[in-house]
Amino acid sequence: EGKCYLRFIVGTDGRITDVKVTRGVPDCEECDNEAKRVVRSMPKWKPGKIGGKGVRSYFDLPVNFKLN
Repeated sequence: EGKCYLRFIVGTDGRITDVKVTRGVPDCEECDNEAKRVVRSMPKWKPGKIGGKGVRSYFDLPVNFKLN
C-alpha cells in the first residue's frame, strides 16, 4: 500500500514519453514499475496549448495503491 508519484511529458501530438518515478512507494519497486507500465499504456492525451498551438508539457501524477 502507498502512493507513487510519476512525472512524464505530454508531447505536441498527445503521446506520453519520459515516464519517471519522482517519489516511489517505500519498499515496493514492483508498485513503481506497475505504475510506469500503466501510464505508458494510456491512450493519447490532449496536449497543452499556448496561443492555440500544441506544446510539450510536464505532468505530475499521483498513483495510489491499496490492498484488499
